[in-house]
Amino acid sequence: MSKQITIGNLTLGGGAPIRVQSMTNTDTMDTRATVEQTLRLVEAGCELVRITAPDVRAAQNLYDIKNQLAQHGCHVPLVADIHFNPQAAEVAATIVEKVRVNPGNYTDRNTGRTHFTDQEYADELNRIGDKMARLIDICKAHHTAMRIGTNHGSLSERILSRYGNTPEGMAQSAIEFAQVCHQQDYHQLVFSMKASNVKVMVQSTRLFVQKMHALGMDYPIHLGVTEAGDAMQGRLKSAAGIGALLIDGIGDTIRVSLTEDPVAEIPVAYDILQAVGARISQCEYIACPSCGRTQYDIQQALQQIKTRTQHLKGVKIGVMGCIVNGPGEMADAHYGYVGQGAGKITLYKGRQVMKRNIDQADAVDELVNLIKQNGDWIEP
Repeated sequence: MSKQITIGNLTLGGGAPIRVQSMTNTDTMDTRATVEQTLRLVEAGCELVRITAPDVRAAQNLYDIKNQLAQHGCHVPLVADIHFNPQAAEVAATIVEKVRVNPGNYTDRNTGRTHFTDQEYADELNRIGDKMARLIDICKAHHTAMRIGTNHGSLSERILSRYGNTPEGMAQSAIEFAQVCHQQDYHQLVFSMKASNVKVMVQSTRLFVQKMHALGMDYPIHLGVTEAGDAMQGRLKSAAGIGALLIDGIGDTIRVSLTEDPVAEIPVAYDILQAVGARISQCEYIACPSCGRTQYDIQQALQQIKTRTQHLKGVKIGVMGCIVNGPGEMADAHYGYVGQGAGKITLYKGRQVMKRNIDQADAVDELVNLIKQNGDWIEP
């Protein structure tokens, strides 16, 4: 389990729920558009909103954005996204609850070099520590958190010269920044290894966590497949990368990156968390694909059951074609709806048969009654 940090009024890591976040795609200088999009994100369930701050002027405008959000009763923690501009980071850190910096382009110098001696490499790390010191001091003074976000494809020439554009290089880049912050007694940190390649994202994150634990560190981890695309591709790539790591027990906050309205990312994030059992926010259905043994319209039944019960947060319902595998494969369901014969249904509570040979026409109503009788029903 990672250590717990605070980001404004939000706890992250250390047993807190896995947090869902997103990023606005508006012009930060368009205060109204950014505020409106942020409000829509929060309404959809977003718990942390990132806003780009490419320069000092944009960083300063975060103050107006934050104030206007407060006027709408919205106090969601904001994250300033910083890449090349340390001064913008320093301004933003006095305003918002968290800043995100990319090690590959925040302090590393790119001069075309392809080789560093051990001494030159060490000197560069010392220089990075000196350059980070001011931002770290500001973050300490304002209780501002920081995400060190390594991106595949934007590693510094210093890292590339020794590790190449590899998961090892990504992990090492972040570890070096972790050590810089650790040496300066700053620990309100989150780390991420982002890539559009799912394998690279998973491998680099696992490697970073191994390195971090070997050094006695346990900072929270942000998960996401960057530039995942849109539609089914974006959702599947995000689910594959984020889900694999969540199953490993890695991950404290997630962002699903889609080339769509950012609000569309939020339900996908919750679906991923639900699918791996990391955060239950809706009713879950165990349903078999059916085969020749199924003697009722299981597809129609599943849709009817979902329509009636999808508001039941945390309830798991099995909808199975027959008794051959059904009762066993839905063993961890709270309720079961299982084909018994031609047009006949048997209802279960856990593994216990509650009612046999119900006509399919009546079975969904009987299932709802069973849920009500056992105290798991709430009105939609």
